[in-house]
Amino acid sequence: MTDPSTAAAASPDPAALTGTQITGELSHLPDWRYRAGALVTAYAFDTSAAAIGFIAAVGAIAEEQHHHPDLEWRYNTVFLAVSSHDAGGAVTAKDTRYAAAVSAAAGRTGGRAEPHRHTTVELGLDTDDPSRIAEFWTRALGYRLADNGDLVDPEGRNPTIWFQVTDTPAHNRFHLDRNVPLSALDAERERMRPAGGEGDGARHPSFRVYTDPDGNRVCLCTEIGHMPGD
Repeated sequence: MTDPSTAAAASPDPAALTGTQITGELSHLPDWRYRAGALVTAYAFDTSAAAIGFIAAVGAIAEEQHHHPDLEWRYNTVFLAVSSHDAGGAVTAKDTRYAAAVSAAAGRTGGRAEPHRHTTVELGLDTDDPSRIAEFWTRALGYRLADNGDLVDPEGRNPTIWFQVTDTPAHNRFHLDRNVPLSALDAERERMRPAGGEGDGARHPSFRVYTDPDGNRVCLCTEIGHMPGD
């Protein structure tokens, strides 16, 4: 059997996986979660030096498999996200293969998987006509319009903006989306309860809407209802 840490991609694997396929793959990848079109995780190490050693291993796997993740290093923690640009930013077999190899490398270098720490913040803008305002925001921020209609930072560093189509926009039309794993949602609800109560759970567990005393909204979103269709 070929060691996944040294197996190069035999083909581009351009086909995006369906939501059911991703869920099945994640059952074999306990370190990883699905988030906003990517597989994500975080690994913590006892020392910064150990984290740097793991980063070197991640880079070697990327070169061997010809597939490169988005990576952030914060002292003793490494945050990772991987998706396939040649499949429009979707998750493919290349990503699950890469994730398996990275998990093996983390085990060899003393990494502790803490995927709940990899959260994603997006900006939701209420509007009844996204096409009327999209160009303004792409020019103002230097963003580009993605295939799904979201506005994204070409460098992948700043929050995505997506348009909430509604006939009854809030007075303050911007709201924040914080994407968390479903497995962490109960803990997040408990943390929010003293300041935000139970929130609006009409779409739970896909998302819950919390409103501050001034009427500003934030949504706690999970992968439920946000994975690709079958």
